[in-house]
Amino acid sequence: MKILTIIFLFIGSIIIQAQSITGTWQGAINVQGTSLRIVFHIEEADGKLTSKMDSPDQGATGIATSETTFSDDQLMIKAAQLGLTYEGQLANDTTVVGTFTQGGMALPLTLKRGGDKKEAVLRPQDPTEFPYQQEVVYFANAEGHKLAGTLTIPEANSFEKIVVLISGSGPQDRNEELAPMNHRPFLVLSDYLTRHGIAVLRYDDRGVAESEGDFAKATSLDFAQDVQAAVAFLQQHAATTDKSIGLIGHSEGGMIAPMVASESEVVDFLVLLAGPGIPIVELLKLQSEQALKATNAAPEVRKANVKALGAAYEYLAANSTISKDSLHQGLTKVLEEYWEVMPEETKQSISDKQVFLNQQVNTLTADWFLYFLTYQPSEYLKQVRCPTLAINGALDVQVTADENLAGIKAALKAGGNQNFTTKKIENQNHLFQTASTGAVAEYGKIEETFNENTMRLITDWVLAL
Repeated sequence: MKILTIIFLFIGSIIIQAQSITGTWQGAINVQGTSLRIVFHIEEADGKLTSKMDSPDQGATGIATSETTFSDDQLMIKAAQLGLTYEGQLANDTTVVGTFTQGGMALPLTLKRGGDKKEAVLRPQDPTEFPYQQEVVYFANAEGHKLAGTLTIPEANSFEKIVVLISGSGPQDRNEELAPMNHRPFLVLSDYLTRHGIAVLRYDDRGVAESEGDFAKATSLDFAQDVQAAVAFLQQHAATTDKSIGLIGHSEGGMIAPMVASESEVVDFLVLLAGPGIPIVELLKLQSEQALKATNAAPEVRKANVKALGAAYEYLAANSTISKDSLHQGLTKVLEEYWEVMPEETKQSISDKQVFLNQQVNTLTADWFLYFLTYQPSEYLKQVRCPTLAINGALDVQVTADENLAGIKAALKAGGNQNFTTKKIENQNHLFQTASTGAVAEYGKIEETFNENTMRLITDWVLAL
């Protein structure tokens, strides 16, 4: 689940013209006392350079930008739709010195060359042996795009249940890999489930890795249709046609799973991992407050963020059917009103107020976000009739445990579903790692990818059905 605050940082992939600049470049910007790492991966293809950009501390990777040039040792990377520009000078073969500009803020950013062609270091839980069948599979979604995945089947083909893994927000491959953090939660989870007698289908999101389609133009409804295609594929596959099919969704995947189950008679069970259970406007306000608190942001900064974003979210939710132009105008007025309550430190870090506000408006009125904002979890959860397990980490700052588990429980009960379990797991974060604070910046510092006791809880619950 994406974290949004009034200081936005958006990431992307880039088109460039140069050769000597190829490779991986890393640095960090300082946003009101918080250090955020930036990574550019630059490659050459067909006489042009392409690159991808990561923000490891925000869990963001590979989101597209619009223009990059490299001439006379001057590097320029621009993401027009995000209001993002990086301009720097190649000081030597290992250093680019420049400025990162977004939303009117101009921040110094020095990049160091590093990480070229290095394979990811295995985390302790990454599997190195696979005592089960693995099959690379392909299936088409409703739009005719080919989706690619991996089907893992327990040894000796002895299983009764199969699950489809549904990833969280942002472009994710079949392993739900958080590349800069070097964690692959779905690889670890699928390995554990398969070793314990549950078959698994995991696949690349549309437009990611080997899957076709345009991720940037899709909403959660489109992703739900992709899950429906995965279920239909399993119904036809020789090894799974007569098996019990379940969905395991993480974060945004935990809201997509009920969307699919509410309309399907062939989905037999759900597991919601940090899935939303309260109105998204309320979830996002909680998310902003908790995420900033976890980074020790000043109280006045937290208060300003929650107040401004809360007003923006509520305006959008109440006016979701008006034209984009009217929406832009109305939202701009809302944000301008809250400009005055922003801390002076924040205002001083923003060189151009209007550029900053335009960038906020463009982001908040994107199709994915508008659909997400108006999504009401209870509407779908009330229609879920199959057995459901919902779990959250007590330290989750992205989808808070108490509020969302209570919402899921209330909606399932209101719909007449009596076969469900909700559980808050102490000392675990949004990724179900054993954590200290739950902060996003902590994810990559933890060696554990997915707590084994939590995977055992999921496995035991599924096998007991």
